[in-house]
Amino acid sequence: MILRALEMKDKEAAFQAHADLALDNFSFLLDSFDENEPWSNFIERVNSVKRGEDLPEGKVPATFLVAEVDGQIIGRVSIRHRLNDYLLERGGHIGYGIRREYRRRGFATEILRRSLEIAYELGIESALVTCDDLNLASSRVIEKCGGILENVVELENGEKLRRYWVATKPQS
Repeated sequence: MILRALEMKDKEAAFQAHADLALDNFSFLLDSFDENEPWSNFIERVNSVKRGEDLPEGKVPATFLVAEVDGQIIGRVSIRHRLNDYLLERGGHIGYGIRREYRRRGFATEILRRSLEIAYELGIESALVTCDDLNLASSRVIEKCGGILENVVELENGEKLRRYWVATKPQS
């Protein structure tokens, strides 16, 4: 598995992954995605966010990467370089998703492990990673990567969110 930036050749596969994960109410291409926007513009916007340029209000610099196995995009990760109030409460430093057909194969754990290494390179010593309280698979992934549960918070809509802190320094 490799983690890499989006490329022009990824348009159709990324659109399919976006549609697949929409079934789980998860935005593969992030909330800023507009299917009517030229693909090259979207990629440039993702790169601008990584550089911290032209950030929309309420957004922070973030690295967006796709996970690829045997030439197939199987998932994605967004690594936020810092937290704002919203991310501190809900989103955390790292958000990842795996397409349904690739789940239960260890890819989520591998994506999170590699993302923690990238976070460490960005100067983040401890990353906040969150998941829905009922998402036992994600809870197991986070705990397998060393996540320590800080708390479970109830959101305005009544849903509960698990908040974990994970050390980013690679284990020797």
